[in-house]
Parts: sequence; C-alpha cells; structure tokens
Amino acid sequence: MAAPPRPRPFLGERATPDAAYGQLVEHAAQLGQAISGHHNKNYVLPLPETMARLLRRDTGTSVTVRIRRAEVLPVVIRTWENEAAVLNAIQGVLPHVPECLVKRDGFAIHSYVDGVPLSSVCGNGKPVDTLLIKALAGLLAQMTQVRRTDLPPLPKAWPTNHLDSQGFLQTLAHLADQQIRRPNWAEFGGLFAALGVPEDAMVRLAERVPAMARRPYSLLHADLHRDNLILPYASAAEKPPLICVDWELATYGDPLHDLATHLVRMRYPSHQRTEVVDAWAEAMQETRPAAVNGLARDLRNYLAFELAQSVYPDVMRAARSLEESFTQNSLDEATLEVHRALEAAAVPLRLGKVPSKEEIEGALFRWLASRNQRVGGGRDLIAQAFTWEPDRRLPEHPEFPDSAVTDALMAEGAAPAGQVFKGTAHLNTVVRVPDIEFPVVVRRRLRGVCRRERSFLSEHSVLRAIEESPAQVAAPRALALGRGYPGDPFIIHTYVGPHDIGRPPSHPVHGLLPHEADGLVRQLVALTEVDYKRVDPAAGEGGFHRWLTDQLLFLVSELPKESQQLARQLGLPDADGLRQNLSRHEVTDRKPALLHGDLNPWNLVRRDDRLALTIIDWEMAVVGDPLYDLVRHMHLTPTRPEIRDRMFRLWERLLPPEYTCDWRKDWRVYRWIEIVRSAYIDLDRLVTGASLDAPNVRRAVDSYAMTLAAAKGLLGLPDRRTANPYLARALV
Repeated sequence: MAAPPRPRPFLGERATPDAAYGQLVEHAAQLGQAISGHHNKNYVLPLPETMARLLRRDTGTSVTVRIRRAEVLPVVIRTWENEAAVLNAIQGVLPHVPECLVKRDGFAIHSYVDGVPLSSVCGNGKPVDTLLIKALAGLLAQMTQVRRTDLPPLPKAWPTNHLDSQGFLQTLAHLADQQIRRPNWAEFGGLFAALGVPEDAMVRLAERVPAMARRPYSLLHADLHRDNLILPYASAAEKPPLICVDWELATYGDPLHDLATHLVRMRYPSHQRTEVVDAWAEAMQETRPAAVNGLARDLRNYLAFELAQSVYPDVMRAARSLEESFTQNSLDEATLEVHRALEAAAVPLRLGKVPSKEEIEGALFRWLASRNQRVGGGRDLIAQAFTWEPDRRLPEHPEFPDSAVTDALMAEGAAPAGQVFKGTAHLNTVVRVPDIEFPVVVRRRLRGVCRRERSFLSEHSVLRAIEESPAQVAAPRALALGRGYPGDPFIIHTYVGPHDIGRPPSHPVHGLLPHEADGLVRQLVALTEVDYKRVDPAAGEGGFHRWLTDQLLFLVSELPKESQQLARQLGLPDADGLRQNLSRHEVTDRKPALLHGDLNPWNLVRRDDRLALTIIDWEMAVVGDPLYDLVRHMHLTPTRPEIRDRMFRLWERLLPPEYTCDWRKDWRVYRWIEIVRSAYIDLDRLVTGASLDAPNVRRAVDSYAMTLAAAKGLLGLPDRRTANPYLARALV
C-alpha cells in the first residue's frame, strides 16, 4: 500500500497570508480529522507556528477548516451567503460560538469548539435530558437579543413589516421553491412527477398560509439539530452547557420558525415535544414575550412547512445515494426514506394518495437506470431495467419493433416533469424514441387504486380493434404490452397530445365547443363500425339496461361498511332497496356497439382537424347501447342545453334507426342511473379519500350536495337530516 503524500513544509515568514491560508487548507485535506456535514467538509487540525502568528493564536491551537462541498445539491434555503458576518454579529450575545478567523472563496477557518456533538451521546429519537432542553430553549431565546442592525442586509424579497408572521412563512415557501425545487427540477422533476409531487406544490402552499398572530422578528439559527449542538468539555462554570455551531443557514424572521425546525430536525420522541414547546415558551417570556403570541395555533403552520419542504432534499438525497452505491439493500433503504418523506409531506402539500413502496421503488429504479453511466455500482442489476418480457396478446406492431420498446424504457426514467402525467389509475410518461417519427407514452398502472367501477374489456384489444377497423375514430394506437423489471406491467401507446411533448394536453374541462360536440358525435357514430365481437365474443345478446342496473346494484352492495353506513344515514337505500326502485324503469333494446364508457373531459384531448377530439383511456370500454355513451358523457361533462340538443340531433341523424329507436323516452333513464351511481361513488370517495387528487374526481365531490339532492329526488326519497359527523365532511 502506497504511503500518503508528505505535506509540504509551511511557507516562511515572507509568504503572503493568502498563500499560507491556502496551504493550511491543503494540509487540512491531507492530515486533518474530517467531520463531513451536508454542506461543508470540516477538518480539525492544530495551527503550526507560522499560521498561529498570522492568526494571533498560540501554536498548536486547534481550528476548523470549512471547505464548501462543490458536489452538494442545493437543498437548503439561504438568507445570507456570508456566515462570517453572522458570526461577527452574534459574538456579543453568544460569545462562545465559533469565531470566523479567515473567510475566502470556497473555504473558511473558524476557531474550534472543543467538545462533543449531542448526536454522539444522545442520538436521534432518544429523549433529551430536561436540563439540556431548558438550556436549548435558553439559546433560542438569547438569539432574540441580537440587534437587526448588526446583521447583514436582508434580501429584497423579505417582508418590510418585521412583525408579519404570515408574510414570513409565505416568503419561506417561495424561497423553498426558488432555491431548492427550481435548481434541481431538470434532474429530478420527472422523478417528483412520478411520485405525485406537482411542480407548483410550494407556490400553492404559500397561497394557503393562513393569517397568523404578529410576532417580532429576530435572528434564527434555522438548522438546530443534534449534530450542530456541542457539549463542551470545559466545566459549566466556564462555558454554557451547549454551544451552537454551523450558522450558515441562519435567517431573520418569526422565532416560531426556529422552534418548528428544531422540533422536526431534533427528532425528539413524541412524548417530549410538549416539554420542549413549554420550555421554549417559558424562556421566551423572559426575553421576548411577544414571540409567544399565537403559539398554540400557529406552530402547526411552521411544522407543516418544515415537513413539506423536506420532501425535496429527502427524495433527492435518497436518489443520489443510489448513484454512489447501488444494491438491492440500498434501493430498499432509499425507498423507505422516500416513502417516509412523502407521507410526512402529503397533508401540507395536499399530495393525495401516497404511492406504494413498490411504485416508489420502480420510480427510483427507472430514474437511476436512465443514468446508467453515472452509477457507482450494481450495473448488472441496472441492466435489468431495460430487459422486458413481451405479452403476445398484443402482437408486435409493424411500426414499433421490440427494439423500440427497449429504447422507450431507457428514456422513461430520464423524462422531465413536463412529460410525466399521473392520472387516477396510471402513471403516463411521454418519450421520444430514436428512429420513430412519433412520440409515445409508457403507461404503468398505479398500485392500490380503488376503482369501484369495474373494467370488462382489455384496453389493448379495444385499441387494436379500432386501429384495424375502417372507423374514423381518433384514439391512441396500442404499440406494445409487456412486463419489465421487477415484473412491473406496462403498455405503450402513441401519444396524442401537443407536438411539443413538454406541454400538457388541452381538455374541454368547461364543456364542448360546437365543433367539438360535432366531432365527438361523429366518432361515437363511427364506433358502430368496429367489430365488437373481436373484443367481446359473447356480447350483443340484448338486455344492456338490465346488465347496467345489475352492475350498479353490485357496486352498491360491495361498498365498504363505512360508506354503506353513511349512505344509510344520508337516506340512500341499500342494494335491495335500490333494486326495487330501479325495477320500475325499462329501456328499449337497441342494436349494440362498442362504447368508450367513461367520456369525461379529461379523457378527451383537443386536436386541430374535423374530428376535433382524440378519445383516450379506453379501460372502461364495454359493448352496449350507443345512447348510454352519449348520456354518460353529458353527465360527466358540463353540457349546456343547446350543446346537448345539438349532439342528440346530429347523433339521431347520422345513425340508422336500429341504434336510435325510442331514445327520447330512454335517455333520461340513463341520466337518472348516472346521477344515482354518482351519489354512491362520490360519497365513497369522500369517505375513503380515493383519487381525490384527480381533477374529474375533485370536481365531482365538490358538488356532492347537489348530486345527493338530485339522486334522492329521482328516487322519490325524503330529505332526511342526520347528526352523523361524516355529513359535513361529505357535503363540503
């Protein structure tokens, strides 16, 4: 083993100070005791005689050489770049904090605090001694004594009113977006989109910050965890029991923010958090009583912010850790860390359902696989990301060979956020593939999605049948079906959004324009030309209305117990009662055709041609009465009376009578069924929280009070009042 390089002797008396400081940094990297933090590499070493004279210290005095880590991710909010100016400002109030002896670009030399970090004697999760908690509270209270005029100038974005707690928290949220999310979005945006964290999450959080009590701003440490708290070796008579180090994230604002970051980053056991808050309030009452204003109400807002913004560094560090060393164990650890971060941030960021551990593992794996050349290990395992097993129920497409599927899987993990769309049931990633003229979308089914309405036909079979028919229907083409590592199924479609695949598709969320209504009707008419026997050989025997009713009754009977109980409290009948009510209605049997089954606005993508709309997401396709598809669309989409009449007239004119007979008396029966169905399904979504982040679901549940009233009116049921606590939740 080669001997380490011998350090050069220190420069002589005539050397410039900068040259001497630079040589000390070299010696630190070679000989010093490294204490690596998130943002700096810290080296502790004794001063040689020449350097000691330069710094006016005794020879052999220990110093800390802090070298900024060039490779570190930007994952923190910085108010000031110059830590030395902050340390100089607080020397008179907290005299035992480190002193900055030298500050140059890329490194600094600090006086050394002789002691042991709290983390080494009392690790995360362990209870902290009561006396230390009181000492910590005293430190936080002492910081309020640092004068604003002694601190560096504040950024222009800072609130001008230094009592504005709401404005300070809004500023923090915007800074988290500007300094953490944006610089990393090009590299990690696709991963965050796959995990369900939207691009504007922090901006929306800033908009939701409520009014808070006024508290006077003060100096905040903003990173007070166990590694940054030093227990000095010297006796308590000479030094305080705790000394704060690492002030580079210090800021100026509402002192409640410092308490919140401290509570989260110290990872106290749950039973000790109240003790810490009480100690902080007691210490603040002595130094800055106004800082305690609104404590009980407002602390939760800062805790929520801390958990929300932490999702970015936690996810990115977990992903980056896999580049350094990739094994199944490291992937499991990263998956657990990401899952924990998402669960913590889910409520403050309103993320909806947190992805399962399997989905997180798959997203991390694909993100890492797309960076294969940068992975520090595990290349054999990474190579499996691009191997896949074809499902020959969908034969190889002549325009998309198996080699193109491999290329699409390689591009999937590297797709930017603007090309990743998370729907109610699928994760969709849009990519371009070499030598393929058109973009494609890789669709992966989300695990654990609770979809009460069942699917009956295979989507790939439906799309292939449409493609091979003469029907003028604008739908994606199914290109490939298979399973990749680790057994994760996927399907690849042609992409039907804008030519610029970074822009989201446009959907008629506020209703169809006249030419769009015409285009949709023409496509529903064209569906009668598709050979439905290819996808459902047993279909076409009649009785669609009875089958549809049976499906609704089955859905109601299979609702969870909690949803059924609330339905009864709201006056909705159970499956048996609903059966009796529905049996009063009959519908004429008409010639069947292939139906889409779920023509909500988000399944319609605008296009610039005669057809006007592309119809996507065919998982709910079924063979049945063409009238039903049209009526269900009108139920799911805001439809003005004149547009409704226009669609009915064109539909009746274009179809032969065997598809349209008696439609005028029957369409209201289908509409009635859909309103009743929504009364149960939307109630279940409110109870279970399923798919509430999907825009079509959100819009439906937001108008649930009207849906419930309409359903009970159609069923001839009285307006029953209830004291059930879920009622207010259901009707919000």
